[in-house]
Amino acid sequence: MGDVAIRDGRLASIGEVAGTGVREIDAAGLYVSPGWIDMMDQSGSVLLENGHAPNKIHMGVTTVIAGEEGTPVPADRIGAYFDRLESQGISVNFGTYYSATQARVAVLGDTAIDPGDADLEKMKRLVATAMEAGAFGITTALIYPPASYHKTENLIELSKVAANYGGIYATHLRDEGRNLIAAVEEAVRIGEESGAGVEIFHLKAAYRPGWGTLMADAIATIEAARERGVDVTADVYPYVAGGTGLEVAIPNWIFDKGMDVALDRMRNPEIVQRIRQELSEGIQDGWTNLVYSSGGWENVVLVNSRTDEYSRYHNRNMKDIGTELGTDPANVAIDIILAAAPERPVALFFMMSERDVELAIRQPWVSIGSDAAASLVAGGTDALGLPHPRSYGTFPRIIAEYVRNRGVLSLPEAIRRMTSWPATRMGMDDRGALHAGFAADVTIFDFEGVEDSATWENPTAIPMGVKYVLVNGKLVLDGGEHTGETPGTVLRGAGALSAQ
Repeated sequence: MGDVAIRDGRLASIGEVAGTGVREIDAAGLYVSPGWIDMMDQSGSVLLENGHAPNKIHMGVTTVIAGEEGTPVPADRIGAYFDRLESQGISVNFGTYYSATQARVAVLGDTAIDPGDADLEKMKRLVATAMEAGAFGITTALIYPPASYHKTENLIELSKVAANYGGIYATHLRDEGRNLIAAVEEAVRIGEESGAGVEIFHLKAAYRPGWGTLMADAIATIEAARERGVDVTADVYPYVAGGTGLEVAIPNWIFDKGMDVALDRMRNPEIVQRIRQELSEGIQDGWTNLVYSSGGWENVVLVNSRTDEYSRYHNRNMKDIGTELGTDPANVAIDIILAAAPERPVALFFMMSERDVELAIRQPWVSIGSDAAASLVAGGTDALGLPHPRSYGTFPRIIAEYVRNRGVLSLPEAIRRMTSWPATRMGMDDRGALHAGFAADVTIFDFEGVEDSATWENPTAIPMGVKYVLVNGKLVLDGGEHTGETPGTVLRGAGALSAQ
């Protein structure tokens, strides 16, 4: 038992505090924790529209680290983008990476062209500009074209620039399935040869034939790298399905001349037949076949077609949809992609085992990331348009399911994964702990009552048990209700400090 006193956005005193505060919260029977940190956020664009981030706040999240796809503005406008976020107001603290693919597209476009020396130098200058503006490092998402066209050697060169500013190389691995170990080894090599720390986004063994063995092998690979001094860590979300664009069901070569050409190719019956053939073959170098990794179309669920025509099929698996329409599910996927263009239809891919998810969560160098964006309104789908329970349930689920119900983690260890560990990882020296002088980011929750209400059937249900959330000393969740306050600040990487 004790008191937590806050003054001017900082934790003023911890323990026995005499006197009375302007506002006092009776937290008897509740747990008072440092604010929870989302290490894999997707809110870079939506916070410009609405800074309240209601789903994040209801989950107890006070700080988000975004940028898998980079920033919503070019490198030379990141500083102005940060200023706008703060002037408009945000309810969460916000930090972001810059994307290596942003730099690539700015110089080469969205095709498979390999950069020459001059091109690479231009890309490196863009990374330097982003780092000096305050990016925490660079990212890749290597299963998606045009990111998949990055060569390892070029990523090492770009990561060297990030490393010079104290930055991280954070990656959605080139393959999270059959070739997971090779993909982990590539990430380790990039870190080892560039000097950048490595963050593996949403570590998973997304390959049904490898359930029970592949995750253990990946962890052993990471552990071996860590033992020889490579700074490599990971984050996870506590679910057995990933959610992403339906276009990942299409072989990467389709996109090698850009999206417009790809859409034209998908209208060609001969190419469609080739796509179907390659999907049925299952394994192909240079492309992660998520349909095969999931065990077939019956484990791929359409959740947002972006069209009126196919909306009646939402929340149904692609095999059943194909049967009803009298055609191959691959044809259905292509038809939906074409009908939705230029928007991105999304699906759930049930490709992980619970045993492997648990194993990943147990690793002490793992933090928690939702891989979800903020929503515009409470109870609405996140800004990615992806109805996945991770948008509303990730952090309460860690406490409710993996601590209280299963005992996978102790409560102190779970809190560490969501607070002090990610703060340390990202160099946030004054956050992540309840210490006098630290920023007053605080989450107060009912351990017995916390529940991740969001399910596959109702993915936007608001969680229960998170009672109060303070960001920089201001209440943004008061008795379970969002206050509308926007005390969040932009958090900048070490490069911004060194550039001053």
